[in-house]
Amino acid sequence: MLHLFHRLMSRLTGREAALTRWNVKILGNLLTTQHYMAGLAGSLVALPEMPQPVGLDSRICRQADIESDWLRHWCGELDTLPTYHRKLWETCFVVQALWEAGMLAPGKRGLGFAVGHEPLPSFFAERGADVLATDLDVSNRRAAGWIATDQHGGDAEELFFPKLVTRATFDARVTLRAVDMRHIPKDLERGFDFVWSVCSFEHLGSIEAGLDFVVNASRCLKPGGIAVHTTEFNMAGEGPTVNRGPTVLFQEKHMRRLAEKLAQAGYEMMPFDATPGVKLMDGFIDLPPYPGNDWPLPQQSTPHLLLSVHGFPTTSAGIIVRAPAAA
Repeated sequence: MLHLFHRLMSRLTGREAALTRWNVKILGNLLTTQHYMAGLAGSLVALPEMPQPVGLDSRICRQADIESDWLRHWCGELDTLPTYHRKLWETCFVVQALWEAGMLAPGKRGLGFAVGHEPLPSFFAERGADVLATDLDVSNRRAAGWIATDQHGGDAEELFFPKLVTRATFDARVTLRAVDMRHIPKDLERGFDFVWSVCSFEHLGSIEAGLDFVVNASRCLKPGGIAVHTTEFNMAGEGPTVNRGPTVLFQEKHMRRLAEKLAQAGYEMMPFDATPGVKLMDGFIDLPPYPGNDWPLPQQSTPHLLLSVHGFPTTSAGIIVRAPAAA
């Protein structure tokens, strides 16, 4: 399907290709609208009041997760509505994995990498955790792009979400520090019950740099701790991918290698499930322009579980890593 689409697009002029992409987004908007309207008569509206244990594993994003009780519960707790968007899935994946591991509790200590403007530091603090939120130093040249697109976490105020945490609790439990993910300071090792990053380590310049980060970040865990990361995943199989650059795309073979590297370092990665979803929106590939891109027409709310990155069908992947318990 994707191959045939690219053949068609190659025969169109630049303007026609752009308008064809826009037509796809119009159809995608209709698709999501119909699903939401159908959900109004069913169970998708009532968000579950209690969290649901599911034995979460390392996995890719799927439509079934968006419609699951466990994800919809956390949408309610995060003061957002369930949408067919992989970024929402990433946030809820991190929360679910940490909740199942007993980390959303008073007295726990968490470390977040490349936090940007995430709600998670506020969310964890309200549940009793002491949080060290980190991002690149503003003077680092690699931070310039994130600052320009308003995605850099250089100000603690950007992490304060008053709907999720009280001011006093946030001030008492959340600390911000400049940290380069490629050079994690030694003083952070073995100091945290949990570690997380959301769609960050694919931006470290190469596949290997991303894998190395996951291993090095695991060294920040206390015995018995847990690390949860999300990243970009190429659904096109084991062929070509983006190995170097501002955004790399991981494949299943890289996840196997990551599990091996973690095992050699003494950590366990939960089994990775890359089985594609079978529902309608598991096969819908969103195309540019994406929100934030320059475009003369209003942005459309299209399904965004899969998207095209350099022509590769890409989704989000979540990784769960456990540190060995103390002897």
